[in-house]
Amino acid sequence: MDIGGLLGFLGLIGFVILIVGAGLAVAASSQGRSPRGGVTLAIIGLIAGVIFSVIGQGIISVQPTQVAIVTNVLNGTIDEPRSGGVYVIAPIMQQVSAVYDVRQQEFSMTANPVENETALDSAVQAQTKDGQQVQMDVTVIYRIIPEEADEIYRAWKDNGYIDGFVRPITRAVVRDVVSTFSAEEIYGEKRAELSTDIRVALEGRYGAANLQLIELVVREISFSDDFTAAIEQKVIALQNLERARTEAARVETEAEGRAAAAIASAQGQAQSVEINAKAQAEALRLVSEQLAANPSLIQYLYVQNLSDNVQLVLLPSNSPFLFDADSLMQQGGVTTSGTSQIPEGIVIPDATATPTPGS
Repeated sequence: MDIGGLLGFLGLIGFVILIVGAGLAVAASSQGRSPRGGVTLAIIGLIAGVIFSVIGQGIISVQPTQVAIVTNVLNGTIDEPRSGGVYVIAPIMQQVSAVYDVRQQEFSMTANPVENETALDSAVQAQTKDGQQVQMDVTVIYRIIPEEADEIYRAWKDNGYIDGFVRPITRAVVRDVVSTFSAEEIYGEKRAELSTDIRVALEGRYGAANLQLIELVVREISFSDDFTAAIEQKVIALQNLERARTEAARVETEAEGRAAAAIASAQGQAQSVEINAKAQAEALRLVSEQLAANPSLIQYLYVQNLSDNVQLVLLPSNSPFLFDADSLMQQGGVTTSGTSQIPEGIVIPDATATPTPGS
């Protein structure tokens, strides 16, 4: 109990004593006794009741989370708001007309009947710029600016600022902002932008009304069943299109990869053929140089690759031509068996000997 309440209680006790004293005085008089004791008690009670009551009315105690509005009873003027503490006012001439809670307050407009207090606090019905109806559950968190509480009282009296400002202005601003968006934008990527725009618009309106907007929460947005079904179908179509594009890109990538591999393979084969041709050309060039420098080299290589049983003759002995000795002897009537003689001028190289180039 605050000081003012305590003094008021003492004043009430004083008036009770007044009544008791008056009763005793009347009883004493009816019995032929002196009523002096009862009268004295009644006077003391009266004085105590008046004094404590008047003093109690002149002292107010304001809680730290509150602000009191003191008005002049005679001329109706409003004093500066009284924040937390104990104050002395002029009894009878001044009175506390309103006490506001300056803590954060929450006001919700929702379709949930458990949360809203009255039918006026139901979810906000709004229309988008493309004519779609949306339903929004909105919560505003705000507080009274303590230094401006007297202006709140002047404008709305007592707690009338909720019915007179918070509810109607919040609903009106939400509708105005929603009307600047299409339903598809709200359904999709611009939902956060919608909340931001509503908050910015409300901050200015609340500030002008001496209220501080702390937070705005758009908790749920509901669309018509037809619009929701259309959006779902569109999302499915977009997903299918994206999958088709992804598959087409994959096929194209694989085709490009195969084409690149084929080109690389062809280039590799071409380079291989070119390298082999160059190598063969270089080998032939070297062979040509060697043959030009040593014409008998080809005879030497030929003899080297013959079988051990093959005999050759040179006709004449310095001829570059090689002949099969057995064929020549058969045609001339000469055999290589026994003691037959080889005609003069025919040279039969030893098959086991190693010919010398140029011999």
